[in-house]
Amino acid sequence: MRPISTEGFQKPNSISAGAAPMLQWLKIVDLVVDPAYQRPIVGKGRRNVDRIARAFSWSCFAPVVVSPVEGGKFAVIDGQHRTTAAVLVGLDSVPCQVVIAAKEEQAAAFKAINGITTPISRMALHAAALVANEPWAVQLAEACACAEVELLRYPVPTNMQSPGQTMAVGAITHCLKRYGKDTLITALQCVTQTVNNTPGCLSARTIKALCDVLDGNRRWRDGGTALFEAFDAIDLADIQDRSAVEAVTKKVGRVQAMADCIRSELTRLLPPETAAENSRAANETPTRKRQAFDFPRVSPESSGAAPLSRRP
Repeated sequence: MRPISTEGFQKPNSISAGAAPMLQWLKIVDLVVDPAYQRPIVGKGRRNVDRIARAFSWSCFAPVVVSPVEGGKFAVIDGQHRTTAAVLVGLDSVPCQVVIAAKEEQAAAFKAINGITTPISRMALHAAALVANEPWAVQLAEACACAEVELLRYPVPTNMQSPGQTMAVGAITHCLKRYGKDTLITALQCVTQTVNNTPGCLSARTIKALCDVLDGNRRWRDGGTALFEAFDAIDLADIQDRSAVEAVTKKVGRVQAMADCIRSELTRLLPPETAAENSRAANETPTRKRQAFDFPRVSPESSGAAPLSRRP
């Protein structure tokens, strides 16, 4: 045996630990789950509950982290799966660590605990970060709201998705950071504002390919209705399917293969700038051709907002 040692660690200059938690047994009927940041128990989660129940042991049962909410209930911050397993084996109470935390703090705690100890999806992390009002998550939700895109909070099979829904949180986060909001929003609208707005079309590869193409040609990106009308004549689902073969033939990645196909189609559908336009552009003082988007405020409960319309 060895004692707890801090040798080699550096003591933080200051901490803000909040109120000390209480430890007590609580009735499971008094525990509730906030779907704004908690995941539904599906797939691996259900298998995890079954595994805990079959091998249930108090020595392996860590206290459930909860916080008081209105109505005399307690919101589960961490421990939804093991509490469900406890109900499954016939228990009516579980040991809990009760912390005092506002909803934003609950979501931040859920993200911190599960993001470190348990692998969870980017979708769940974003949903929790949005409830916690983390700037990156709010900015992402605002961009999606402008393009009429719904970020799913947990995996949904493509055939059960609705038009405009996507699980590609990671790709959208990457594109926002790399290309900026103007390019990202327009890329998303090339799907949601055109005939391509079908279930599953907002895949990570499609979003990355669209952003790559539009960022490389700002005239296309700022083309407004003409751009959307061009995409009415482009079958993005077909391009995604064909990209598998194109990638092997050209020995490039799938995203690059899709971007090459989209670029070729837009070159065919959108007329090039005339010599007069090029001359005028060269003599003008460089300015942004596109006005910054006036983002609607997005609440954690709902990221819906009026999208920019493709038609006047």
